Amino acid sequence: MAEAAQSKATRGRRRRVIGIVTAARKTPKTLRVIVQYRVKHPRYSKYVRHRTVLHAHDEKGEAALGDRVELVECRPLSKTKKWRLVRVVTRAPQDQGVDPSEVAAGVPV
Repeated sequence: MAEAAQSKATRGRRRRVIGIVTAARKTPKTLRVIVQYRVKHPRYSKYVRHRTVLHAHDEKGEAALGDRVELVECRPLSKTKKWRLVRVVTRAPQDQGVDPSEVAAGVPV
């Protein structure tokens, strides 16, 4: 029991990120999530927007297009899926209808 607790502590903390779902129903139990972040340019000191596309596992099919979700890093589940859905932070507005092109472009919902 003590060895299991020690090995978990030495393994390190798993990264958690929050992003927006851009594709939810193309493949079962898989989400495509865009995580946006800003980085300061080393020479010009201007903040530049970057984004990363992650594939995440959604066992229950909770997330939908445009939802803001929290992901946690996990063992590789496939060639591209190395993240797992923790929770849906906020739901996308259903009455307005989310344009997939805006979500793919990274426009905040």
